[in-house]
Amino acid sequence: MTAIPSFTGDANPYGGGDPYADYRTADFPFTQYANLADRQLGAGVIAANDEFFAQRENLLVPERAEFDPEHFGHKGKIMDGWETRRRRGVSAEHPWPTAEDHDWALVRLGAPGVVRGIVVDTAHFRGNYPQAVSIEGASVPGSPSPEELLGDDVKWTTLVPRTAVGGHAANGFAVSVEQRFTHLRVNQHPDGGIARLRVHGEVVPDPEWLAVLGTFDVVALENGGQVEDASNLFYSPATNTIQPGRSRKMDDGWETRRRRDQGNDWIRYRLAARSQIRAIEIDTAYLKGNSAGWASVSVKDADESGAGEWTEILPRTRLQPDTNHRFVLPEPAVGTHARIDIFPDGGISRLRLFGSLTEQGASGLAARHQELGG
Repeated sequence: MTAIPSFTGDANPYGGGDPYADYRTADFPFTQYANLADRQLGAGVIAANDEFFAQRENLLVPERAEFDPEHFGHKGKIMDGWETRRRRGVSAEHPWPTAEDHDWALVRLGAPGVVRGIVVDTAHFRGNYPQAVSIEGASVPGSPSPEELLGDDVKWTTLVPRTAVGGHAANGFAVSVEQRFTHLRVNQHPDGGIARLRVHGEVVPDPEWLAVLGTFDVVALENGGQVEDASNLFYSPATNTIQPGRSRKMDDGWETRRRRDQGNDWIRYRLAARSQIRAIEIDTAYLKGNSAGWASVSVKDADESGAGEWTEILPRTRLQPDTNHRFVLPEPAVGTHARIDIFPDGGISRLRLFGSLTEQGASGLAARHQELGG
């Protein structure tokens, strides 16, 4: 297994020009998983002990952090991130913070699940980033308040032990805790600023909730669907196609580069569990001169080894730009995986597969939910 790259120490002071020119980053193996702390899924930073210089909500902004060297306010330099005041000791004789002193923020995940990796991004925090960070996870049902989460009866599990980080860098941490979490506690030691937080993992839905829904979108990210692979990710991630709601702009969908051969592009998904699919939606919202020309949908009913045959349930069908297309299947299609093929290239904004879990799928999902502590 490849070691996770790590960064420590200050970055150089900003010297003008592109502030990202000396930004330190790497390709982390876990970023193939969806961001469980996505605001679009309903994530939020619900509390922090201090946010004197910059607000905690900035942690989950989807765009990368911006830097304006001329932007100052009444409290000082305005940063695009979460930044706390400088900690001080208890007296003139002891002006330094103790080893235990730290700041914290509570993050509600948009979709509960198993965390596979976390990125703590300190972009533009060059000499004012934390010396170290640590991250804990908890699984608390319902909609707990910050006070309830901080109560003595909540069990917090360490996901990232106290680890030194670097300034103006993407600090990545692989996580190997096989549990389902609903909330995170992000600690910075002893103080400082973090620009962005990304929590990559696998959604583990509540099986009781899905049972009550009956018919739902069995490939939706929030219901446990997952992108396994795609032919091309040049302009935007394939995971966009299973995000909640309709696309709001062109890059909120999936678009491939222009093909110059006789092939086609595709996305392969794993469904929430074994399901019966009864209807399909393919949306090309905001894709006008670049939408896919045609699309087909297939399903696979895989066994425990993953083997199975693909069966086409929607034949190659003409798509219109900036349009939501709906198809009712003549009979339910049973599967564990789905694949959409677009011809020849272009993009779609959303794929919806409406159906319900089979008895086998429901029991398997309930067993996994219990196994992971849900």
